[in-house]
Order: sequence, then C-alpha cells, then structure tokens
Amino acid sequence: MLVLRLLNVVAPAYFLCISLVTFVLQIFVFIPSMFRDPSTTQLFSPALLHGALFLFLSANALGNYVLVIQSSPEDLGKDLNLGKGAELADWLDGSRSPGSALPSTHFCRLCARVTQRHDHHCFFTGNCIGSRNMRNFIMFCLYTSLACLDSLVAGMAYISATLSMSFADPLAFLTLLPHSISQFFSGALLSSEMFVILMLYLWLGIGLACAGFCCHQMLLILRGQTRYQVRKGMVVRARPWRENLQEVFGKKWLLGLLIPVQNVESSYRRQKEK
Repeated sequence: MLVLRLLNVVAPAYFLCISLVTFVLQIFVFIPSMFRDPSTTQLFSPALLHGALFLFLSANALGNYVLVIQSSPEDLGKDLNLGKGAELADWLDGSRSPGSALPSTHFCRLCARVTQRHDHHCFFTGNCIGSRNMRNFIMFCLYTSLACLDSLVAGMAYISATLSMSFADPLAFLTLLPHSISQFFSGALLSSEMFVILMLYLWLGIGLACAGFCCHQMLLILRGQTRYQVRKGMVVRARPWRENLQEVFGKKWLLGLLIPVQNVESSYRRQKEK
C-alpha cells in the first residue's frame, strides 16, 4: 500500500514534468528553428501553424487532465453511512456483496471512497475513473497521444536539420538511439541533442500507450462495460452501442472534442444488473 501511495504522488509529478519539458522544447527550440526557413512566408509559416496546433492539443490535454481530477466519482460510502470500522471491512472483503445491490460498486483504498460504475484508479491523475470523469479521461488520453505525436514529428524534423540526417529509411529511427549513445560518449554529440533524441523515444512510448489505452476504453464503452466489470467477470445487460456512447459522452459530444468541458449530461444511472 505504501508503494501505491508513493506511485500516486510520483506519477502525477512525472506527467507534469514531462509536460513542462515538452512545452519548453516546443516553444523555445522546435518552433524557433522552423522560422529559419526562408522559403516560407511569415503569415502561413509552418512554425505558426505548428505552434497553434501544439497549443490546441496541449490545452485540451491539460484541461481534461484537470477535469479528471476535479470531477471525482461520487462517494457512495457517505450516502450509505459506511464508517471505517466493521461495515467498511465488509465492503472490502465482499461479505456484504455490494455488487448485488449496487452494480460495479468498488472501494478504492487509495481514494478511500466507495464508488459506483468504477472503472479503474489512474495513478497519473491520482484519482479514480468513473461515471463523472470517464469522458474527460478519454479526451485526456486522446489529446496526450496527439500531443506526443506532434512533438515526435517536430523533434524528428529538428534532429534531421541539426544532424543533417534523413528519416526516409524506416530503420533510421530504430538505429538512432544506439548510434547517438556511441556518439555522445565519444564527444561527437552535444548533451542537448542527446536529450532531444531521448525525448523522441519517450514521446513515442507515451503516445502509443495513451492511444492504446484510449482505444481499449472506447471498446469497453461500446460494449457497455468497465474495466472493473471485466476484471471481476460481471455480466452486463446488453444495450445498443449508441446508448452506451451517449451515456458517457452526452448529446453535446462534439463540444467535448473541441474544448475541455465537464460532461454534465452523462449520469450512469442504471437499474440493477443481473
């Protein structure tokens, strides 16, 4: 439990640190290097277009990140007057079988709350993911993966211009890291350039992880399931996929794709699942 609580603090700090480093590299390194191209006009230069795109993706990623933290799932323990003694222990060991009365009910030890429609505990936000913040969590994963992809492309363009190398060969990116490490220790590569190369692989890993997690969550939503239900082997009532999507994203789903807003329409009010 101590390790999980430590991870609950370290993971958000790690994400915010990576976000800050990415912002600094984009604004002070990548974008200024794009202005050096004399063949483009200043009004529609790639630097301005890329900067606007990066700010849009970053604002949505960080905005939804904040909304995931603010929109915590409801604490059903307060409504059911569950204390921290024997009654709460019954919930923990499953002797009271809360799922028979409240489907997908789960007690999170880290958040110290009993929530319905629980999906999982996200360490990078330090919060549980449930009905109130599921849409913001998916938008957070989506825009984080897009921001990492945008930074990856900009970083590759910067390295290509700085080191006079081409990424036309698919193997060039795979061999970039070991080749750069050997050059760095031999003194032929600057530490700043080595740092950018390391960030390229970090953006690739984070982007692929967030994209995969986003696709997995969307698949569960289409089925009307949560990760907690799948892990526990719970059977859910079959419903049309359109209803499942509307339950999470609401009717004004397009607004949530453009700006980070809290989804007040989704409620996850269901009848007892058998």
